[in-house]
Amino acid sequence: MSQNKLYVGNFPYSVTEDQLRDLFEPYGEITDLAMIMDRETGRPKGFGFITFAQQQSAEKALELNGNDLGGRPLKVNVATDKGRDDRRGGRSRW
Repeated sequence: MSQNKLYVGNFPYSVTEDQLRDLFEPYGEITDLAMIMDRETGRPKGFGFITFAQQQSAEKALELNGNDLGGRPLKVNVATDKGRDDRRGGRSRW
């Protein structure tokens, strides 16, 4: 793993940024936490991204994958730009 940013998904819509921060902060300093919100309702979409100051912290936090949060198993993975590229459409760089 060569980055500090994690994808966190499958959490209940009722989860707050503070709750996510409280869950992940024991693993290390969080430099950014972004919950993706629905534009129309303003509610969380059930996923987001957490960036740690240290790569080692992000690696340790991967152990939260599958842990229960509000009755749902969390999905915690290394964040990639794959989905972002797929949504842009248009010509490929290759």
